[in-house]
Amino acid sequence: MRNLILALTLSSVTLGLAADPIKVLIIDGQNNHKWDITTPVLRNILDTAEVFQVQVSTTPPKGSPAPAWDSWRPKFSDFAVVVSNYNGELWPEPVRKDFEAYVSGGGGFVCVHAADNAFPDWPEYNRMIGVGGWGGRNEKSGPRLFIKDGKLMRDTSPGKGGSHGPQHPFPVTIHDQEHPVTKGLPLVWMHRQDELYNSLRGPAENVTVLASAVSEQTNDAEPMMLAITYGKGRVFHNAMGHADYSMLCRGFYEVMQRSTEWAATGLCAATAALPADFPSADKESEVKLDGYPKLTPPAPKK
Repeated sequence: MRNLILALTLSSVTLGLAADPIKVLIIDGQNNHKWDITTPVLRNILDTAEVFQVQVSTTPPKGSPAPAWDSWRPKFSDFAVVVSNYNGELWPEPVRKDFEAYVSGGGGFVCVHAADNAFPDWPEYNRMIGVGGWGGRNEKSGPRLFIKDGKLMRDTSPGKGGSHGPQHPFPVTIHDQEHPVTKGLPLVWMHRQDELYNSLRGPAENVTVLASAVSEQTNDAEPMMLAITYGKGRVFHNAMGHADYSMLCRGFYEVMQRSTEWAATGLCAATAALPADFPSADKESEVKLDGYPKLTPPAPKK
């Protein structure tokens, strides 16, 4: 109800958004993570914001023949923002070209967790997400980003792109408190058990690191949230969200709602009110969703 109340006091532009839901396309179908379990959580996150109209486009399964892929042609232009929960086979060239034109022309894009592992050999996708991991990425893919003493560092030394240690809860630190997605969030808040990605590499063009978390593998503050400009488009890269139990963090819910609206509109007018149960610096906050979690979290490291 928070967004309904907010809508009554917002400008005519925002009232227009309330009257005309923001159309969102979630893409899934292949992933080294359990996309069939996490996509319903992502959909719940957006549905409960009460400002989005969500559709899901599921790609053909891995190894499908060409005719199956020939029939998969999402019409990106019908949507204000695309959310990717996909990490798998390369999309057909016509789809790639359509997506490049969509984002560079002003479409929004939100990359969730393992979607930053996808498409290591698709140059424009790597420009969209800023940095990514695995798939043979290394120093040739671009610098590794991290935060040191409040400054963004670019490490060009040799090394693979992408790693993580055992899953565990970890504190997230906000570095840009003026960006629409992070404005008003606590400076530090505790995220639920997740994979903490580190050593992501890529072109890292037009990138702002909004939040980080310290990896015990690198001892560096690794980017967890990035805002990227790609042509006229806005891209939000969220490195968190390994499993349903990770996504069922109130902080993750809030970030996904805000970032999806921001990628679509440049604002967070309808999703900016901070919920009372937002996590604190030393206490997690779980969203209770019937039937979830379906995955059993591994025992957190000691």
